[in-house]
Amino acid sequence: MLPILLDLSSLDVVLVGEGEAAEKRLGLLDEAGAARLDVYSSAPSEAFSRRAGKRLKGARPSDEALTGAHIVFLAGLGDRESIELAGKAREAGRLVNTEDVKPLCDFHVPSIVRRGDLVISVSTGGKSPGLARRLRRHLEGQFGPEWAGRLDEVGRQRRVWRAEGLELAEIGRRVDAYIEEKGWLS
Repeated sequence: MLPILLDLSSLDVVLVGEGEAAEKRLGLLDEAGAARLDVYSSAPSEAFSRRAGKRLKGARPSDEALTGAHIVFLAGLGDRESIELAGKAREAGRLVNTEDVKPLCDFHVPSIVRRGDLVISVSTGGKSPGLARRLRRHLEGQFGPEWAGRLDEVGRQRRVWRAEGLELAEIGRRVDAYIEEKGWLS
């Protein structure tokens, strides 16, 4: 596995799903800034429909909509439908994540702690989602909401150092010293 972060604001994303699994995935995609998101659900709850809003396009995507996406998320579907939809998307060279069906995944979504632009993720490569969730809860306690502001603060300071023409290695040393001086990891 190679952990990477994708800027979902610039990618076409499709979510096809039902029930609580689809609702959770929609929340995750919204938090991640998926700006070009089309949502499909045959029996959305009222809350899900409200959250999806105009992005809710119908029960299922056309083949064109499915293969036109960069990334496809499937959640809360039966095995047969997941295999069919994942197969169509993969044939078109699209990346697919089918929740809790490792063989139908080109990538996994880790457990995430989000504090503004600070993103901390935990993955077990699908071996133990329960362990990943437990570690995420632990990290949430270690890295509270104040870390969003801390990231902004050190980001501003880093821009000052870059404007001064400092080399990246020196900026890295100064960031370490700044964090120590503030006592943020003590």
